[in-house]
Amino acid sequence: MTFDIVTANADDIARLRVWADDEGWNPGRSDIHAFFATDPHGFLVGRLNGEAVASVSAVRYGEDFGFIGFYIARPAVRGQGYGIQVWRAGMARLAGRTVGLDGVIDQQENYRRSGFRRAWNNIRYEGVPSGADPSAASDGIALVDARTIPFAQLAAYDRRFFPARRDAFLASWIGLPDRTGFAAVRDGELRGFAAVRPCAGAARIGPLYSSSPGVAEALVGRLASAVPGQPVAIDIPDSNEPSVALAERLGLTPSFEAARMYTGPVPEMDLPGLYGITSLELG
Repeated sequence: MTFDIVTANADDIARLRVWADDEGWNPGRSDIHAFFATDPHGFLVGRLNGEAVASVSAVRYGEDFGFIGFYIARPAVRGQGYGIQVWRAGMARLAGRTVGLDGVIDQQENYRRSGFRRAWNNIRYEGVPSGADPSAASDGIALVDARTIPFAQLAAYDRRFFPARRDAFLASWIGLPDRTGFAAVRDGELRGFAAVRPCAGAARIGPLYSSSPGVAEALVGRLASAVPGQPVAIDIPDSNEPSVALAERLGLTPSFEAARMYTGPVPEMDLPGLYGITSLELG
């Protein structure tokens, strides 16, 4: 038997979304296009006798940050050492950087042995929002199509909530045709930003940045109206108590949990304004 670890090709990238669906992660239907554009060399696949059986993404952001995701070994080969080989190749690609990941519960001890430490838990709150008020943002704040915001302004705002600039990712994320994004603006200043995209299950809202619970509620309400009657899911840092309280007040309930973990110190970010992360797969 031969086992080779190679850079994923376009067919592999499409396959990873199916694998993630099989794991119950519910990625966005077109997320992989934004992921691939971010770092085309950052997706690794393990092939056993030519067949893809394991994967990991090891995506580089800037000069000193990286994110691990899509760590999957297919059920038929688990426990045979192929997954850990792919993991080591991914970590080697990010050597010398602070690395983040979202660790499912049954893998967190393994991640700790690899030098990761928990920063907070991301809890997925899911359901049809009840009573989300698109007018809850007050004090002169308007909600506008995020694609009308100058990209440099939007990218600078996004950087407040993420450990590195990610312009290529963000441009793809808001530009894909199947998603809707809104920005909260007052006197030309961004006070919030959120996007929703279709998934196999609940439509996922992410990111969700906000200067206040009222702005967050307005953004959720506006995005929910873009997918009327459908359940939505938001991956909320449990350290953001106002966001958790908002989700519960809107009738959303926990359905999934993963620990945000980092090697080294937790990067500096505007955590109080981080009402929902962008994705569990790439941060």
